[in-house]
Amino acid sequence: MKKYSEKEILEIETSYDELIQLVGETMTLEEVGFIGKAYDLCCSKYDGMRMRSGRPMVLHVLEVAKICYSEMGMHSKTIVCALLHNITKVTDVNFDDIKEQFGERVALILRGLVKVMSLNMSQISTQSDTFRKLFLSMVDDIRVVMLIIAHCLSNCRHQGDIDVSGGVEKFFEITKYLIIPIVHRLGLYNIKKDMEEALMIHENPNEFAEIKEKITVSHVAQEEKMANFLLPIRQELSREGFDYTIKWRTKSIPSIFAKMKAQNVPFEQVYDLFAVRIIINNSKIKEEKADCWKVYSIVTNLYQPNPQRLRDWITKPKASGYESLHTTVKNGVDWVEVQIRTSRMDEIAEKGNASHWSYKSHNDKHQTPDEWLNQIRSILEDTDQLDFNPLDDKRAAKGKSDKMYIITPQGEVKQLPLGSTILDFAFEVHTQVGSHCIGARVNGKMQPIRYVLNNGDRVEIQINKKQTPKADWLNYVNTEKAKSKIRRFLKDEEMKEAELGSSIFHRKLKNWKIVFNDKIFTELLKKYDCESGIEFYHYIATNQIDLAELKSFILSQTEEKEIHKVEEQHRDKPVENEADAMSIGANINGFAFKMAKCCNPIPGDNVCGFVNVGGGITIHRINCKNAIAMKKRYPYRLVDVKWQGDMPSRATIRVVAKDSFGILSDITEVMKQMEINIIDASMGTRNGLYEGRFVVNMSSVNYLEQLIRRLKSLANVTEVQRID
Repeated sequence: MKKYSEKEILEIETSYDELIQLVGETMTLEEVGFIGKAYDLCCSKYDGMRMRSGRPMVLHVLEVAKICYSEMGMHSKTIVCALLHNITKVTDVNFDDIKEQFGERVALILRGLVKVMSLNMSQISTQSDTFRKLFLSMVDDIRVVMLIIAHCLSNCRHQGDIDVSGGVEKFFEITKYLIIPIVHRLGLYNIKKDMEEALMIHENPNEFAEIKEKITVSHVAQEEKMANFLLPIRQELSREGFDYTIKWRTKSIPSIFAKMKAQNVPFEQVYDLFAVRIIINNSKIKEEKADCWKVYSIVTNLYQPNPQRLRDWITKPKASGYESLHTTVKNGVDWVEVQIRTSRMDEIAEKGNASHWSYKSHNDKHQTPDEWLNQIRSILEDTDQLDFNPLDDKRAAKGKSDKMYIITPQGEVKQLPLGSTILDFAFEVHTQVGSHCIGARVNGKMQPIRYVLNNGDRVEIQINKKQTPKADWLNYVNTEKAKSKIRRFLKDEEMKEAELGSSIFHRKLKNWKIVFNDKIFTELLKKYDCESGIEFYHYIATNQIDLAELKSFILSQTEEKEIHKVEEQHRDKPVENEADAMSIGANINGFAFKMAKCCNPIPGDNVCGFVNVGGGITIHRINCKNAIAMKKRYPYRLVDVKWQGDMPSRATIRVVAKDSFGILSDITEVMKQMEINIIDASMGTRNGLYEGRFVVNMSSVNYLEQLIRRLKSLANVTEVQRID
């Protein structure tokens, strides 16, 4: 190390000696030599390199290594990774070199570390839960998590070393929203305390200094107060034959500050500043609960408890396995929290209660990231499990999540099922993005829409306004959201083509001079195997129906079925003198009838009949303008009529809605559910509003009113009305 000063070299050597002395207590000579080999590489490659503070980089990696060992209980491979955790970033050493010198597992850990540390954390404060899940889902080896925590802790202790995009502010944002919650779940409480204090010094330096000063000033008084508080407890525990350990502390400054904010009180009025832990060392497994409650009885006989502050995590332990009995008792004017547990419970509280890591599990239970984290802490000192290679065990796949996390160019994280494609992701971002997607740049490389994404991919969707969904897109997506959007678009396109087909069909009928009716239309639907008029018109627009054949079929139908005529003997019969209303059925007392096209009456409407000069009766709604005019001019031709049961009739409805994606599909879906046949449709948009007119077969007014109510209930629909 020629480029460091003699003082710096001495400091580095001293730090390395401390590390070797620490690991030498538990590791073999071979493992110590493995660490020494990594240190030698660091010295040669990091020589002269410094952190932002000016501190030699070798000192930083040595500190991270010592944190991993002494504060986390990690073993030789992790210590080696700690020493090398920056080496591929700042030197010419690559992962192949590391694999050759230190083995595949060390190379994989360091590769995973680089991958996770490259995440864009720009939106972590608003998406902390999602980022945490993404972070954990990208980690294939627990030691990656530990290295990141150790690196973060070192930076908290040496803030001048911080070198991240966004500087100190971004570092503490990542620490707050990502690292500290994970550290808490791991049960690394001392590390959490240090991180929270560094965070508070950064965010609230004045408050931290003020609380620290007040604690320091009152320290002697606190010592005396706690000694007096614990004396009778110690006497009673000894009298009852307990072998015990008692620890007490003032709660951490961040914890006190949180209480001050939550309770809106000054330091002097914080409810419980002190925490006492009573650990029973000689309790047998079967007697643990009884012993804890016995100690609880001793404490609460001596001091007044607050019943509302009792927490029984012995009868029902926390999900993490934490077992303890908590109470808060009054000591003069102060309140003291007392935690009661056995030595076994205390060890679990310190280490966590996970039995195995997910890939070491012998069951098929799917594990969430939280469940996975709950299991990590107990294997930190288990070398066999740490060295277990998930890549060589088929059971590894069983512990994997069925979700993956994809990152947008802006740093936003989207969660998708495994196996999702670029097209799935595009529709997850926005419907219009998906509809116009032509591919994407995945991690900087162009890929087609059917490309299957991998967890942690950074995806930049490419769009073209001329691109629209195709039927075969359904083969390229896996999410229901994408499938639904594609189907809706295809349905809307079918409706637009049906409108064109309707126009073509009715223009042809006019040219052919063919009188058309509902019965013939029903026969047409049967002939061409169509479920609805929309499908029939779609076939015409897309040239799937031969128009010459269509004309021939319609003519054959009109020749086979004669139109009803009024019988000659009733042609001049005066109907205005009929005493009772005539019933509208197949005919009206022998008279042929038809529904007026000006008002399109349907069963249930109040109607009247007018005798036609040429024969037959025309049925009008009584409020029809034409009926009112005819009544004034030809009252003698008016007849009273009434409905006899339901019968198919036409009605026209007008629907106005906000011009939104899929509105046409929503409208026709309601009609499909009600089994209402659409005879004709026209639609358009203007000033941001969609307007559609639908001619439908309707059996009764009640059914029409039900249709109108259901259409009005649709999102974005503003108006529905029946029109003449």
